[in-house]
Amino acid sequence: MNIMFVCTGNTCRSAMAEALAKKQITEKKLNINVCSSGTFAITGEHASYNSIAVMKEYDVDLLFHKSTSINDVDLNSIDLILCATENHKRNLLSTHSELKDKIFTMKEYANIDNDGKDMDIKDPWGYDLNTYRMCAAEISLCVDKIIERLSAM
Repeated sequence: MNIMFVCTGNTCRSAMAEALAKKQITEKKLNINVCSSGTFAITGEHASYNSIAVMKEYDVDLLFHKSTSINDVDLNSIDLILCATENHKRNLLSTHSELKDKIFTMKEYANIDNDGKDMDIKDPWGYDLNTYRMCAAEISLCVDKIIERLSAM
């Protein structure tokens, strides 16, 4: 199985989600490939400094992450596309409607419905380390539930 996490720049949210998912997949010895990309990413950018710092707290090394533009990904080869926000999901569906059965928000796929409100993982870009910590905690919860769901398949 191939899964991809998507955000805007692929230097914060989707990069952290990819790294956290890879850690769990390795620990659980699952046969899942993980990547990430950004809807407005420039391929080759480093992860943000605060993303790298926060991921160290999760015992995850994000130092060598390089961003990938979603335009550089063969979306047909991806089995599950997990977006940080409903806006990312809508944008992908507007250009790739044929993939509608495999595009979800992270919270949606993790079955975190928040009564249909606050289904987005907000972008921490430009904010302080504590904002990144809150974002990482939210992503970690989603990844835990996503990997649990995929493990049961």
